[in-house]
Amino acid sequence: MRFDYYTRYRDSFKLLAHTDSRLLYGALVACLVLLPVVGSAFVLGEVTYVFILCIAALGLMLLTGYTGQVSLGHAAFVAIGAYAHAWLMSKGMPLLVSIPVAGLITGFAGLLLGIPAIRVSGLYLAMVTMAFAIIVEQLIGHWESVTGGFTGMAVEPARIGDWSLASPTAFYYLCLAVLVMVLLGMINLLRSSIGRAFMGVRDSEAAAYSLGIHVRAVKVAAFAVSAGVTGIAGALIAHHLQYLTPDGFTLLLSLELVLMVVIGGVGSLRGAILGAVLISMLPTAISRLKPLLPERMATQFGLEIFVFGLILALFVLFEPTGLNGRWLKLRALLQSFPLYRRDTFKRQKRYMKSERYR
Repeated sequence: MRFDYYTRYRDSFKLLAHTDSRLLYGALVACLVLLPVVGSAFVLGEVTYVFILCIAALGLMLLTGYTGQVSLGHAAFVAIGAYAHAWLMSKGMPLLVSIPVAGLITGFAGLLLGIPAIRVSGLYLAMVTMAFAIIVEQLIGHWESVTGGFTGMAVEPARIGDWSLASPTAFYYLCLAVLVMVLLGMINLLRSSIGRAFMGVRDSEAAAYSLGIHVRAVKVAAFAVSAGVTGIAGALIAHHLQYLTPDGFTLLLSLELVLMVVIGGVGSLRGAILGAVLISMLPTAISRLKPLLPERMATQFGLEIFVFGLILALFVLFEPTGLNGRWLKLRALLQSFPLYRRDTFKRQKRYMKSERYR
């Protein structure tokens, strides 16, 4: 069993404090960098899409997992980021400028939504965000002069100067680089004072008030930052789709993002990535398993939705901490073997919730 003894204040802030963690994540990065050497174009396309969904799941995790605000409308932020990036590219803006500007535009949209949305919480907040997603979908469909309406909008090929990123390998590396930058940025954000304020509001608003935290401002800031990160994912998904229509950003995408957060493990950046990997790869896995199923079952309508619901129910019942919780248990087992005790991970209430001053 490993015990950490810190002798300096900054020891607890090390990104990778142990040799085994550095080796494990180093091997993971090496595999991802070398994947285009051995992977086909189809594999690169699938993994690139996983990277994009990981970025979107990280954005939703910041809002739901670290601030405690439930959103069912993050597909709207993906759409705003995608259309904003496509429109800016059509006006001649370079790719490296258009992506962050699209994120800023989406963050401003999240700010506008967050100001009235923080007046409610729980189920009512989820309904407000869902209504926002429906409004954005209809707005995109009818704003033909900018978005092309329901006919759609073509996306300019990705390029940096004279270097084209249209090939699967180049776009793969672009999405991988953006994912790494977003992940490192969110890790540092959550270790800062505003990140601790996010978690303080999530755990107890009354306690946050007593500590001098401006709860309303923190909630609005969480909406803006979460929307901005999701907008960056939308800018990348625009190049992945190459042609944008409102049908690509429906409520189903929002539900998939929520599934990624819940199944991955609420309150964990690692959980957001693990959940995105599982949910994004499920449709491909189901399509591969359909030939092995009985014909009557394989041709049944709604099989994917049934599988998604079944997986969610199983995780809620048997593993509430999600994939990240399972990973922590496995790591503890390997570190303490053969002295591992099952009672170490007895279910407990995760945080205190106070409703006195809501």
